[in-house]
Amino acid sequence: MNTPQSPSDQFLTLEESAKVDAALLSSPEKFLTRLTISSLKLLKHIAGEYGVTVEDLTSQQVIAWFEKDSKIKREQGIAAAYLKW
Repeated sequence: MNTPQSPSDQFLTLEESAKVDAALLSSPEKFLTRLTISSLKLLKHIAGEYGVTVEDLTSQQVIAWFEKDSKIKREQGIAAAYLKW
């Protein structure tokens, strides 16, 4: 069900972080950029679980995925869930 993941599956790699830091952006823009990159990674994971492209994901699928991951976290503990926060 849940595949092992590295920290860069959910968060920025050191290279990605350095690129954001080097960008000519304000602090709020850098935060939004980091959030967007992390969100893209998560959307790719969710799409993979549903066997669809990111473009074909629906809002309902994203909501259902979060509900499922939250339930796993509550019932089996944080280590069993995909999201570790």
